[in-house]
Order: sequence, then C-alpha cells, then structure tokens
Amino acid sequence: MASEYWKWKYRDVQPEEKRPLTARERRRNWWYYHKWHVGAVLLLLAAAGSILWNALCRVEPDYRIAYVGTSPLPDDTAAALEAGFASLGEDLNGDGRVVAVLNQYASSGGTDPGVGAAAEVQLMADLVECESYFFLLEDPERFQREYHVLRRLDGSLPEEEDSSGTYLAWDACPVLAALELGEYSYELMGSTVSGGSQELVSRLFLARRGFWTEKTTASPEGCEALWNKLTEGAIP
Repeated sequence: MASEYWKWKYRDVQPEEKRPLTARERRRNWWYYHKWHVGAVLLLLAAAGSILWNALCRVEPDYRIAYVGTSPLPDDTAAALEAGFASLGEDLNGDGRVVAVLNQYASSGGTDPGVGAAAEVQLMADLVECESYFFLLEDPERFQREYHVLRRLDGSLPEEEDSSGTYLAWDACPVLAALELGEYSYELMGSTVSGGSQELVSRLFLARRGFWTEKTTASPEGCEALWNKLTEGAIP
C-alpha cells in the first residue's frame, strides 16, 4: 500500500536533465580526481632528472680540501683556493679536467649552535669516509686532539693525541704563499667587507690525512704528489 502511495505522490516528478559541463568545470573535475596521480608522476620525474643530472653532469673532484675553522671563508677566497690547488695538480680520475673542491666546516664562532652542529656532522662524515686528503686548519693541535686523523710531515702515523710535526704554517710554504688568490668581497650588515685572500689564509695551517686502515681517500698517490709540490721548500 505504501509503495502505491509514493507512486501517486511523485507521479508528476520528472528526472532532472543533466546539463553539459563547461570547459572550466571539466578541468576542475579532472583535477579533483587526478591531482594525486599528477603529483606522484612529477616526483618520479624529478627523481629521474636528478639521477640523470648526477650521472651526466656531476663533476667528480680530483682533490678534496677540508677547511676547519671558526668562520667560513668568503666565496671568492674559497674559489681562488680551489683554482690554486687545481693549477698545481693533475687529472687523477681521467675525466679530462683537474678539479679541486674545498669543503668548509665552520662553527660560526658558536653564535649559532645549529650551524656548528651541522658542520660537526658533515665533518665527521668526511673523516669517516676518508673524503678529504688536504686540511686547512685554524687550530691544528686542537683538531688533532679531537679527531686524530693527521699524518706527520715525515710520513709516519702519530700516536694517539700526538699533534707534533703534523702541520705546516701557510706562510712557511713558499708555494702556497706565492699563489695568486686575488681579492674577496662580501656584504655584511649593509656594509661591504673586502681584502686580500692571501692575507686572509696566511693564518691557516696545512696538513694531510693519515690512514690507519686499508680505507683511504681516492687516488692517495696522486694526492701525495700534490702535497709534495705544495710543501716544496717549506720550513717546519
């Protein structure tokens, strides 16, 4: 009986005709149902592009230098150091180029604990993986006490916490002191800071990595050859 009542109640009701969607509504409808698929595809394309770029365009350095100090070196100075080391080096990996890379591990004077902690983590990764062979240090004795990775100037490996004879002052190396490093310039709190890069790095010390296990940096013999060029005529 109830079903007959509903039939009678809605006897004149006609189904609503569907109107065609506009172009804008079709686009919005498509995007609503497919946006996550599009996002996933874009992520996959970005990942594939990154892998391809690394495979085709990434430059693998012949020499790695680690700077460990309080404040980072200016970009101009870092670039000049890389060029200076490369000018004395050789193509160790056979890619037709001589490339030196300077990695900076600066504590920023302790003003930003986050920056210092990040630099410490990056430095530890460098040391564990034996990436850098050359070290430019503000405080070589403290560095050796904390990490014990430096080799003596005579080629021997020092005992634990022994930093004697493991580094040379920049100014004590005629080859380093003669490098044309040019000028540096950068903005600081609305003012321009500039100066000579050679004068800036003259307070640093040069050291090299020692290896206590079979794990070494890439092309240790080639790095040793460059070390001999850099320290030729040096006065300990």
